[in-house]
Parts: sequence; C-alpha cells; structure tokens
Amino acid sequence: MSGFFIRAFGVFVDVSLIISIDAMGGDHGTRTTIPAALDCLRNNPNLQLILVGDEQVLMPLLEQGLLEFKDRLSIQHASQCVAMDESPAKALKNKKDSSMRVAINLVREGRADACVSAGNTGALMATARFVLKMMPGIDRPAIMSSMPSIFGHTHVLDLGANVDSSAENLFQFAVMGTEVVKALENTASPKVGLLNIGEEDTKGNEQVKSAAKLLENSHLNYIGYVEGNSLNAGDEKVDLIVCDGFVGNIALKSIEGAAKMITSIMKESFAKNALTKVVALMAYPVLKAIKDRIDPRLHNGASFLGLKGLVIKSHGGADALAFKTAIHVAEVEVEKNVIQKISEQVEHALSRRENV
Repeated sequence: MSGFFIRAFGVFVDVSLIISIDAMGGDHGTRTTIPAALDCLRNNPNLQLILVGDEQVLMPLLEQGLLEFKDRLSIQHASQCVAMDESPAKALKNKKDSSMRVAINLVREGRADACVSAGNTGALMATARFVLKMMPGIDRPAIMSSMPSIFGHTHVLDLGANVDSSAENLFQFAVMGTEVVKALENTASPKVGLLNIGEEDTKGNEQVKSAAKLLENSHLNYIGYVEGNSLNAGDEKVDLIVCDGFVGNIALKSIEGAAKMITSIMKESFAKNALTKVVALMAYPVLKAIKDRIDPRLHNGASFLGLKGLVIKSHGGADALAFKTAIHVAEVEVEKNVIQKISEQVEHALSRRENV
C-alpha cells in the first residue's frame, strides 16, 4: 500500500500517515500490539506509528524496531493503563494519563491521523467521545465492522454503541456507514439494507418503519428491509446493514458463537478415529480455505463513527494478525479521508431534507 497524496505548488507529494497505537490495551497488551505494529511498518513504507504506553516497558521491547524504522516509529509515554473490566466512567475520570487516553489525545492534537486500541470498548468509546467530540449533525456515535458472508463480507452498524436508537439515529448511521464502505471497498454506491424481522412493509416496530421512510427519501442506495440471514447468507448482496446497537451486538455475538460451535464440532468429528483423521488430512486444503474465509482475525477492526477523529477498536482478545488487520483499517480510512467525506455527506443529507 502506498501513502496518500496532496497537491502542493502544483505538484503531487507523497505524504506519510501517522497512527497512534494504544500499546498496553487488550487482553494481551504488548505481546499483540508490538509484533503487529512492526509488521505494518514493514508492509507500508509511508506509515508512521506512535506506540503509547509505559516507556520503561516499551523501550526494551522496541529497541530493535526503533533502530530498524528510525523516524517512522516512536514511543509516547503514558503512566496508566485502563483495565478490560474497568468502569468507563472511572476510566474517564481517573485515568487521564492512560495509554488509551493519550493515544486519543494525539488525534485531537493533530499529531496522529487515527488511533487504534484493543482496550475496554466502553472506556474507549466514552473517552473518544469526550476528547474528540461529536461531528456536527450526528447525535450518537456508532460502531461498525464487517462480518464474513457468502459474498465475501458485509458491513454492519451499530454493533453496540447504543442500546436504543431512534429512526433519525438509524438514518445517520446509514449515511456514515455508506462513506466508510465506499472507502474500504472502492464501491461507488453501496447497497444499504435495514435489519428487520421480515422484508414486508408491514413488519417491524415504529422506529424501523420510520427509519425506512427516511432512507427511501434519501440519496443513499437503499434496497429496503433485510432479515438476519442477510448478515452472512442472504439471497442478495448487501454492502451495509443498519440496525440499533442492541440488535447488532446480539447478532454479532450469536454469529461468533455459531462459528466457534461449528469449528469445535468439525475438530471433534475429524478426531474420532483413525479413518476420520485420514479423511481430515485429505480434506485439509478445503478445510483451510473455509477457515481462512471465516477467520474473524481478517475482519477485525471496528470503526467508531460520528466522532471528529478516527478511532478503530480491535477485539480485546486479538492476536498479532488480528491487530494488524485493525491497523490496516485505520490506514485505509485515513488515506481515503473518511472523516471529511462523512462530514460532507451528513451536511448534504441534512440540507437535502430541509429543501424537500
């Protein structure tokens, strides 16, 4: 991947992108974040990373990396760390020098283009919202990520930032999500579906029905209601599925649980006896292809949308490959100037509705 370009004095100049990493966050902390960060630096010569955390812990682990990448890797000291089970309110009040808070501060100060963290989701959202503030025209933030499907993958939001959302919130989610899908998938007009208990117009609660009316009269490529099977195996490709965070989080965890169950059953079945073990060896290429297709590590990296800065949330239990995927999401969203495009589309959508 190359860097992005700006025009200066009539000439296009290659510009590096800078991402701050909460090096201490997540279940595995530096065991995950440091290998992932170094791999990303090797893969993208235009990338700069600021690893945020306890300098005494990070320095010995990054000694070789600091020599290898010189001006592209640096450490920003932070004396505190937010625990994975810590109250968001307490983290916001008492952990002002946490690796999470300092990494987000770097985005607010303009020293970093995006922040990536595997830390406590609630604390990360609360801190990001407090530090970066909401984008004009957006009432609530939303969490967006992708899920594997028969068409490759489907993007879904909200995945848990809001337990209840109004029709207006759902409309705003659709506007923001569309711009991210355009950036990540190079799709000019993503198909947007509204998650419901049926595709018929008569089904759904009043909140969903009202959101559908807003979407029908919008500039978005809205295709109507979609059911839960569209998350992974619908009859029609849907690029973006919109729902409230309560529904979205349950759907996400249900799919994750189903994937673990299927994997466990397959392992158990192939290990039953000598014959099944031979069959497993013969089927290995197919099994590996299936595993790679649904590997959650390759779908890691949820975008916190609606903020005035880019924040990407990695799964707390992510390994180095998964965290690397989350950093890559941040790289793409920075290069495609997603924040600016979302802001422009929100302004356009609101202006269009006022003029109708």
